[in-house]
Amino acid sequence: MRFGILGSGSWGTAIAKILTDNGNTISWWNRSDKAIQHIQARRHNPHYLSHAYFDTTKLKLTQDVAEVITHSDCIVIAIPSAYVTSTLLSVDKNIFKGKKIVSAIKGILPDQNVLLNDFLKTEFDFPVEDYFAVLGPCHAEEVASEKLSYLTFSGMDEAVTAQIAAHFRTPYINTITNNDIYGVQYAAVLKNIYALGAGIAHGLDYGDNFLSVLIANSADEMAIFLRSLGVQNIQVGTIDHIKHLHQKSQTNYAASVYLGDLLVTCYSLYSRNRTFGNMIGKGYSVKAAQIEMSMVAEGYNASKCMYLINQKIQANMPIAETIYKILWENLPAVEGFERIEKTLE
Repeated sequence: MRFGILGSGSWGTAIAKILTDNGNTISWWNRSDKAIQHIQARRHNPHYLSHAYFDTTKLKLTQDVAEVITHSDCIVIAIPSAYVTSTLLSVDKNIFKGKKIVSAIKGILPDQNVLLNDFLKTEFDFPVEDYFAVLGPCHAEEVASEKLSYLTFSGMDEAVTAQIAAHFRTPYINTITNNDIYGVQYAAVLKNIYALGAGIAHGLDYGDNFLSVLIANSADEMAIFLRSLGVQNIQVGTIDHIKHLHQKSQTNYAASVYLGDLLVTCYSLYSRNRTFGNMIGKGYSVKAAQIEMSMVAEGYNASKCMYLINQKIQANMPIAETIYKILWENLPAVEGFERIEKTLE
């Protein structure tokens, strides 16, 4: 299987490392010719995960999106969600025919307020059967350092999902598969919003005790939303048989992709969303925090997208709604978290 990657940020770079470490030669799109020349000459991305080095004989670097798609069987899309539509609408409508697509964007497309698979269906008539999503819990920085990490692959065709996942399995990457396309993608969107909230709480000088209650209730709120969508496997602790330590137990993917990804995004210092939220809690404006970070915090746009989506679904989501109002309606963070405190009593 020939892989192509659209996106050269931290996550795109981490995925390129995983695939090439596994012996795959990849086509890789980077919008900057200067960055391409640097990677070819110095063997690392100058802007992201610069300590991750590549065997450049396994890289086909280009500024041409269509070239990557044409020369790949499976295209991994790791572009920030806000830039996906402008990038993909520049290519021919038939270019994805016969291809597999793996979404690694972990966000909703804010200009259309839809998941990537729904956008691809509308604009390219792309079948969901050929669409897959890769989620965490996983940080690009730890992948670059080859610290043991976990990836969850979701796709309707279990055999093809497993085949794709096998290309990502390395001594430092374990993989889990499932067929929960919508559940895992919405969970990835929501965990970024709740990580913003965790960061705001930290910036406001709340302690670990409050943070633990906030995150636990965020997990419950996420489950309420997912259940309203018809997602079934959203609980942890559902494997009731006992295995000895030397035996492999049945995998409950919800423990990793729902709870695990939420926890790592809320607690880790690598989390962009937590960092962004921390700035808001400390008094930065949204604009100032964006300039200071110089990287995309997916939860910012996602908070508005999910607020609008939930106007139709009407799930009870006071934490996510309050985070939206802090970021988009100028609700003071102190006042917003006083409201959240009352919902947690």
